[in-house]
Amino acid sequence: MLSAQERAQVAQVWDLIAGHEAPVGAEVLLRWVGGARGCGARPGSRVGGARREPLTYLPRRLFTVYPSTKTYFPHLAAGADRELLLSHGRRMLAAVGVAVQHLDNLRAALSPLADLHAQALRVDPANFPLLIQCFQVVLASHLQDEFTVEMQAAWDKFLTGVSVVLTEKYR
Repeated sequence: MLSAQERAQVAQVWDLIAGHEAPVGAEVLLRWVGGARGCGARPGSRVGGARREPLTYLPRRLFTVYPSTKTYFPHLAAGADRELLLSHGRRMLAAVGVAVQHLDNLRAALSPLADLHAQALRVDPANFPLLIQCFQVVLASHLQDEFTVEMQAAWDKFLTGVSVVLTEKYR
């Protein structure tokens, strides 16, 4: 699936994210515009070693750009509870971390998560590509110049592989 160079680029970006899973994951899901309701870091702060844009300039993410995705998160949609948002963001990025650690066998590593989303939660599989897009926007906004075109291509390929595995169990 990924070349040795792409694997190295995925690992390099993950090393920058590691330790910041909750705020980065929460930002993928929802971005409030402005002020103190941000997802963990203040304007101009550095997350994963990279400077962030001020919160007021960051676009809204998955729930705002794709409102249909709120269906699965009614408790996070309007006036989202910060702790619930951070908790789900942490779980979401923890799953990405598992995938990064198991690049050789994504199917086995993500099988329980695929079962959960397909059979128990019945998440629309069309939401995974939307989530990938929002995740890449967050990576680009945090990592800026460090997130090269090659890194973006490697992460796109990697996250598409994750999405394929998560949607395989749908029938």
